[in-house]
Amino acid sequence: MTLAAALASLLAACGGMTAQESASSPGATDTASRGSVRTITSADISMPTSSASRGPSSAGAKRIVSLATGVGETLAAFGASEQVVGRDETSNVPSISGAPIVTKAHAVSAERVLALKPDLVLVDASTSPPEALDQIRAAGVRVVEVPEAWTLADIGPRTAAVAAAIGASTADADKVAAEATGRSFATPNGPRVAFLYLRGTSAVYLIGGKGSGADALIEAAGGTDVGAAAGLDPFVPLTPEAFATLQPDVVLVMTKGLESVGGVDGLVSLPGVAQTPAGANRRVIAVDDTLLLSFGPRTGRLVEALHSALSDVG
Repeated sequence: MTLAAALASLLAACGGMTAQESASSPGATDTASRGSVRTITSADISMPTSSASRGPSSAGAKRIVSLATGVGETLAAFGASEQVVGRDETSNVPSISGAPIVTKAHAVSAERVLALKPDLVLVDASTSPPEALDQIRAAGVRVVEVPEAWTLADIGPRTAAVAAAIGASTADADKVAAEATGRSFATPNGPRVAFLYLRGTSAVYLIGGKGSGADALIEAAGGTDVGAAAGLDPFVPLTPEAFATLQPDVVLVMTKGLESVGGVDGLVSLPGVAQTPAGANRRVIAVDDTLLLSFGPRTGRLVEALHSALSDVG
C-alpha cells in the first residue's frame, strides 16, 4: 500500500470531531476504568499562541481552499484563517471551522471548490482525482501542490511551501516550523509501541511500519515503533503471528479506529493482541483521527502529550 493510498484510506472515515484552541498545556485523559487507556483529543492540543498574530502579505491570496493534509492548520498559524473559504476533512481548528468541507477523504469535488470562487487552492500528492484538479486549473484558479509530511523533518519544507504560496515571510515560516517540530524525547530504551490502523466496519486491520508517519511521532515521544524496528512497510495486514512476535508494550490507535472495533474490549479480542504485554495489560493510547498524522503546527505539542501518555501507560 502506498503512503498516498494509505492516507486516503485513513481519512475516509475521519471527520466529525471538534477542536479547541486554548492556552492550556497538552494533556491526555482517561477513557476507561479498566487498564491503562489514554485518549488525546484535538481539544487537548492547543495551537501555539505565538502564531496567531501573523498574517500573509497584502499581495497574497484572498480566498484559499486548503485540500492538503494538515495545511489548513498551517494557514491558521500564519494568521490566514479569514482567507480560508474551503477545507479538507483534516483541517478542523476552530478558527477555520466555518469554512465548508469540500472533500471526502482526499476526493475533491471541483464544482464545490469552484463555487467558493477561490484564487488559490492548496493540494498535495494525495489530493484526487486528477480530473477535478485539472478542471479547477482550467477555470483559471491557481493550484499549488505542497509537499506531504510523514516525519517531523518534513514539516519545514511543507511550511515553507505554504508560506511562499500565500506570501508569508520566510522568518514566519521558520518560526511556525520550529514550533511545530517542538522537542524530541527520543531514547533507545523507551517503551515498545505498535501503531494499529483499524476500521472494524470494513475488516481493515493494519500494523504501521517504517514511513507510516506514526513511527516518527512514536520515536520523538520516546518510544520504539515495533513495526518500523522490524522493517515492516508503512502499513501491512495484521496477523496474530506477526503481532505476537512484535510484543509491544503499548498500542497506539486512532480514536475512530478504536471505536470501530468496539473499544478496548474489542481491540484486545483481535487475534494476537491479547498475547502481547500491551493487550494483556490493556495499555492503549488513542489519538483523534484528524490530529495524529496531520504534521501541522500542533505536532510539537502532540509529541509532548504522547510522551506524557507513554509515561502513564508504559
